Parts: sequence; C-alpha cells; structure tokens
Amino acid sequence: MGNGGGVHADQAVALKNKGSPTCSDVAKPSCKHRYELVCYDALRAFLKHDECILDHYRSEWPVKQAILSAFALHNETINVWTHLICFFIFLALTMSVWSGEHGPVTRWPFYTYLCGAMFCLLMSSGCHLLACHSEHATYVLLRLDYAGITGLIVTSFYPVVYYTFLCDPFSRTLYLGSITICGAAAVAVSLLPVFQAPDLRWARAALFACMGASGIVPIVHKMLMFHARPEAVLTTGYEVVMGAFYLAGVLVYATRVPERFMPGMFDLVGHSHQLFHVLVIASAYAHYHAGLVYLSWRDRDQC
Repeated sequence: MGNGGGVHADQAVALKNKGSPTCSDVAKPSCKHRYELVCYDALRAFLKHDECILDHYRSEWPVKQAILSAFALHNETINVWTHLICFFIFLALTMSVWSGEHGPVTRWPFYTYLCGAMFCLLMSSGCHLLACHSEHATYVLLRLDYAGITGLIVTSFYPVVYYTFLCDPFSRTLYLGSITICGAAAVAVSLLPVFQAPDLRWARAALFACMGASGIVPIVHKMLMFHARPEAVLTTGYEVVMGAFYLAGVLVYATRVPERFMPGMFDLVGHSHQLFHVLVIASAYAHYHAGLVYLSWRDRDQC
C-alpha cells in the first residue's frame, strides 16, 4: 500500500543516509552490546511489515537476546510493554472480581471476557517481543496474535449477550453461537500464510472490524427490549465508547498514521501500532466497566 501524501519510505531512507554511513555500516548495540539494530532495508522479507518505520529493528536474534531486548530500546519496546503491563492490570481486575461479593447470577461470561482480554494482551506482547527470532517464529506468533485479537472480540460479546438475554434462551444461544462460529472461522482464515502479507493490512483490519461491528445487532436488540432500564442505557454507553476506540484503532492500524506522513520520525515512539495498542486497551477497559454494570443489574433482577 502506498504512503499517500507522505514521503516514500525509500526516499526517506536515501535522504537520511545521504552523506553518512548506511545502516548496515553503523553498529547500534543493544542487549549487552552483542546484537545490533538494523534499518528496514537490511531486514529479510518476513520482518518487513511497515516501510514507514525506517530503523531500530531487531533481525533474527536468538530467543534469549530477544527476551532480554524487552529492557532495551528498539521500535517494538513500547508495543511489548503497553500490552504486558495491561495484562497484569487485567489480571488484578479479574482477581478483584473473583474475591469480591458474588450475587446469584453466574459470573462465567464476565470471566470469559476477562480471560479473552488477557489472552489477547499476552499474545500481542509475546509476538512483538519474540517474532524477530526467525521466520517460523514470526509465522507462529502472528497466528497467536491474530487468535488473541479474535478471542478478545468474541469474548466481548459474552457478557453483553448472556446478561441481556438471560431470560431469552433462544436469542442468547443464537447470538453466542453465531459470534463463536465467526470467531472460529476468522482464526481458520488467519492460518493462511498470505494473511500476514503487508498488502493485506486493510483486509485484516476489515475482518476484525466487521466481527466487532456485528455486536451492533444484539445491542440494538437490547435497547428495543430494555430501553427504559437505566442499566441498559449505561451499558450501551460504555459499548459505544468501546466501539469508538476499536474503530479508531483499526483506522490508525490500517492507514499507518502518523508515520506514513513522516517516515522515520516515529520509529521509537508514536507510530501507528503503538497508538493501536493504547486504543485497544482503552476499549477493553470500557467494556470491563460495562460488565460490572451487567453483573449488578442481573444480581438484582433475574428471570
């Protein structure tokens, strides 16, 4: 995909290196000064995902050094830590719900969502940390990353559908079955090697966006049934916020804003995938609060 109105990445590399040694000539030590960071042009094809990020790449590092690089500065450092830190935050939130007072309504749909969020965060962090090891590692870890995104989307439906249609088994089963089947199909599609191709960035974004957008149906159904209930209105507000964050994240991811306009400027801080991570976290946290409202609602008002 082209860079639109921005400077083409190849031109930016040429301008950056004009009159100075190329990236392959300059050692950038990391991890005890044994391994070097390289620029985009020095990468093998399987590591080339965003030509607008020009430098500070790890390329085919041993697993031990890749793990240690979590404590070094490179273009994946923030991607690793944003989701790893939030994994532990969601783990603490889960333990808080587990140890708190339990009403009569079952908690498993909410725990399923929390586990889906933690799985997504952990797989994402691991992928960004270790995919630099080898082509096989990249293939496997990207599939786990895609599975994590799918898991987060699918499990996000569980509290919405289960607690809204607690007294309507048909609608509950229909919605939960449909999104679970769609999620399984999305994971199957992501296993295709072509799915990780940089040119299919928009296809990946569209697939996950469509899965998330399908949540509009049960939410509209909820409002038609329970529009007079303040809990239904409040949870819908949280879900609108969640959807807005998800949509913004998908657009940033697909368009590679802001680095497409200034290649090389956001290599370490501020590039699109980092912004995507922050928006996913904000969305997941908004949905966590919606889940708490659902629990409070159904603890008071069951069938």
